[in-house]
Amino acid sequence: MSKSDDDSLRPATKLVQGGRRAEWTGDPRLGGGVVNPPVWRASTILYDNIADLKARGHATHDKFYYGRRGTPTVWALADALTGMEPGAEGTLLYPSGVAANSAGLLALLSPGDHLLMVDSAYEPTRAFCNGMLARLGIETTYYDPLAGAGIAELIRPETKLIFLESPGSLTFEVQDIPAITRIARARGVLTMLDNTWATPLLFPALSHGIDVTMMSLTKYVGGHSDAMMGSLTATKAVWPRLRQAAYQLGQAVSPDDCALMLRGLRTLDVRMQRHGANGLAVANWLAERSEVGRVLHPALPGDPGHAIWSRDFAGTSGLFGFTLKGIDEAARTRFIDSLAHFGIGFSWGGYESLVVPSDPPSIRTATIWTDPDPLVRLSIGLEDPADLIADLDRGFAAMAG
Repeated sequence: MSKSDDDSLRPATKLVQGGRRAEWTGDPRLGGGVVNPPVWRASTILYDNIADLKARGHATHDKFYYGRRGTPTVWALADALTGMEPGAEGTLLYPSGVAANSAGLLALLSPGDHLLMVDSAYEPTRAFCNGMLARLGIETTYYDPLAGAGIAELIRPETKLIFLESPGSLTFEVQDIPAITRIARARGVLTMLDNTWATPLLFPALSHGIDVTMMSLTKYVGGHSDAMMGSLTATKAVWPRLRQAAYQLGQAVSPDDCALMLRGLRTLDVRMQRHGANGLAVANWLAERSEVGRVLHPALPGDPGHAIWSRDFAGTSGLFGFTLKGIDEAARTRFIDSLAHFGIGFSWGGYESLVVPSDPPSIRTATIWTDPDPLVRLSIGLEDPADLIADLDRGFAAMAG
């Protein structure tokens, strides 16, 4: 048992204490212990004798069995993440967020099943649905992220899962998750959420009725853009199905990467506060610029998703978008290329700010993206926001030519 198992602890304290069980941070033969769980690398596990081998059985989480089943470094990260989600039974780790999403869908769906997938989903998730799931005879229907209680009209007898992503990581629609989960549970349909934008700090998903929550730990949890991993955290009813599928698929993660994720997790609370505050400072500045059509940020009072965000979320992250009013692709390119403090690159959630162009019409089928202005996505890092604003100001000057 770790200190973070105390349900009375607040999230920031759980981040610090999670996964630091005595058996993972010390050796009773030596006395004392260390602060951070050490890096345990292993493939083969050695047993004392045959009786010991038989007694351990097929250990799955907290006992040595085989390296693919984990070591204390892996268990410590999973344990800490489970502690962040009230009502969670356990967490499984995967080599990336895409791997976590794919494994979760494979675990919960079978040939002949029907999946409801939000139309604003992460592009690789859509590709997996249209590719592998389709080849397995699993039908996917994409739905409007603003469907809310209207999701009931799309549920069929063969519908087994509703997948959500809120806010959407390109267009930032906020879904009415409590409305959707109430209907799903009444109809016997499971729900799975990509919660990477908010993390459990800002949106404890299981408390809002979600059955399985996914995070790309690559982003805010890792926080340093130097390691990749994904996670699935689930309720007691769903956890065994995910665990069995993970073992059958041979999913495993590196203890070294887990140590990097644990290091990032300890400072997640303070970093998220800075990401959120910096992001709001930049978003509010952009909202006043004549070159900007609109800012897509649910924490802004004028955003269409602001009311639901205010009701359900405890804060904001640093990822949002904005449109450039009345310009063409060449002007957007000049704007982005001129920025000095924003790296041009995919992913987000690291300490450095990033920028990418975004083109939603190419990855929408259930809804039509009608905004004619080019979209830009920003991941706001930990720099001084005044420097970021000055950089964007120079970008607008370059855009004008």
